[in-house]
Amino acid sequence: MTALLKVLVLPPLSLFLLAALGLLVARRRRKLGLFITGGAACLLVLLTIPFVSAGLLISLQTAPALPPEGPYPNAQAIVVLGADVNPRAPEYGGATVGSLSMERLRYAARLARATGLPLLTTGGSLMEGTPAVAELMARVLEDELATPVRWTEIGSRTTRQNADFTAGMLAGEGVRRVFLVTHAWHMPRARAAFESAGLEVVPAPTGFRIWPDLVPRSFLPSARSMRQSYFAFHEWIGRLWYALS
Repeated sequence: MTALLKVLVLPPLSLFLLAALGLLVARRRRKLGLFITGGAACLLVLLTIPFVSAGLLISLQTAPALPPEGPYPNAQAIVVLGADVNPRAPEYGGATVGSLSMERLRYAARLARATGLPLLTTGGSLMEGTPAVAELMARVLEDELATPVRWTEIGSRTTRQNADFTAGMLAGEGVRRVFLVTHAWHMPRARAAFESAGLEVVPAPTGFRIWPDLVPRSFLPSARSMRQSYFAFHEWIGRLWYALS
């Protein structure tokens, strides 16, 4: 999915565009136009509610967590997928991994220590002028988490490319079965991509979203909830995109 298409079809911009369309329609068909605009506004508000955004992400979390203390299934390597970057972090002297990537790295390091398996980071440059996310991840793993990285795949820009390029690298090493580390809500799409690329996948999800407590703030709008709703829509639309392409 191209960057421009993402912006256009994912909330919140898609809902603002739908609301604007409704106002245009209302010039000729008032009831229909107001219905479209009102529906877009209501959906926009719903997506900012913690209880709603949690439900959207939880619906994607089909792979269970691995046992915290083992035993672990057999595998030959650990693959951790890149997510986001912080392109200008003055306290780190430049680009570093973002919060989503860090969640994955922390769990990958734990899994590597528990299993003794070699690690591969995957992800290319997310924006012009910044290092590949796989390189930034490897730097954090080795320098901050004391976890060596055997391979870095730096050419991919999408989950499908993560899978294809990683499979190509590992084929020459005789590696076929891997732990796949990514967010629990991203795992279904990532697993499908890696299995399509010819790898046997042992899901190693992290960053699970759980239901919030039944307290008033769980039903009050928040920017964090909109971000989580964005991730959920990104996954559902991404799965549809992969199925059609």
